[in-house]
Amino acid sequence: MDELTLLKTLRPIWLNRTLHQFARNAGVRESLRSQFENFYSLLEIVVESGDRTWLDSILAEWAHSLTLSDLEEKTNSLTSFTAALMSLTFEICRESLDPTQALALICTLTPVFTYSMERTAQNEIEAKIGHVNDQLDITRQTLEKLDKSKSEFIAVAAHELRTPLTLVEGYLSMLRESIQQRGSLKSELEMMSGITNGARRLQAIVDDMIDVSLIDNRLMMLNMQPIWLDRLFSVLESELKQAINERRQHLVIHNFPGAKEMTFGDPERLLQVFRNILTNAVKFTPDSGHIWIDGRKLPGFIEVLIKDEGIGIDTNDQPIIFEKFARIGNISLHSSGKTKFKGGGPGLGLHIAKGIVEAHGGAIWVESEGYDEINCPGTTFHILIPIHTEPPDAKTARLFASLFNTANPT
Repeated sequence: MDELTLLKTLRPIWLNRTLHQFARNAGVRESLRSQFENFYSLLEIVVESGDRTWLDSILAEWAHSLTLSDLEEKTNSLTSFTAALMSLTFEICRESLDPTQALALICTLTPVFTYSMERTAQNEIEAKIGHVNDQLDITRQTLEKLDKSKSEFIAVAAHELRTPLTLVEGYLSMLRESIQQRGSLKSELEMMSGITNGARRLQAIVDDMIDVSLIDNRLMMLNMQPIWLDRLFSVLESELKQAINERRQHLVIHNFPGAKEMTFGDPERLLQVFRNILTNAVKFTPDSGHIWIDGRKLPGFIEVLIKDEGIGIDTNDQPIIFEKFARIGNISLHSSGKTKFKGGGPGLGLHIAKGIVEAHGGAIWVESEGYDEINCPGTTFHILIPIHTEPPDAKTARLFASLFNTANPT
């Protein structure tokens, strides 16, 4: 008796055993009957034809029928089921046939079931990868909605805060004039000064929030003008002179190639970039430490380097420092002063700096050996500023025509 005839002989025995083995409930048993009958019929075709791909359709159907819990399990439930089906089939062969017939049929079916297990494993992996991709898409969409909600909240909150702040500053100005006219006490003037400083700091935070909203929604507009980097550094040196002197720090500005050359950029926005980075350098550099501004001219760019002798940035934190609200280290230990050692802040400065630099067509990144408050490995920020020697548009060219005529007399 050939193997196909032996297989056909075992069909009723196999069908009865598999149904009772894998479907204990009568209702489930009937729903699976057609599936098992179809599988066995295909098994007979494979033995007769020698073409194992006849099983592909039902194996793919089983993979598509995997439930959510099956896909989320770490075990390969479908592969295990196919292995159990093979084991049960071989057991029926040994029980129902003489040893010679059983051995012949098992030898014929072994490569068929091996192929089935390989295809099943592949189908199950593909189904699980598809499920994971679907979950990742859902997570990505959720995060995008959350980020959009955060951006919208920042924009609304900033604009809502700006109005009362304007009123506070207006009344403060009138109150200050009134106090000065009637010759008030020194203590009153000191209190007024404290309120004014607090309002200014709050206004700066609101302005930062608005800038974040503009950057996130790609609405930041640049006022392109002729700029010279060395002049921007001089302005910042004057601005930070008091804070640097209080901390007994040393700011060294090198006259590097490209610093005195004219290029087009937004001077106020670039001042904001360098101010944010220098303020961080002051905050995270111990008293008496050094801060350097250096750079070099590259093809199409000027690279500005701002280096400090500060406590550095942990390598794990470096990829996230340009994200909005990024606060690294132990926040509870930060002081509240803007330029005091490890002074706190809302974590918007570097995010804004990155947005402004990228709006100019440049790039910004950071280098640091790590975080160490004892040895102070320092931090170096690299800022690439594109060189634009020609006006960006006709309007700008007309506005600064006299400058170009003076620089290039005919």
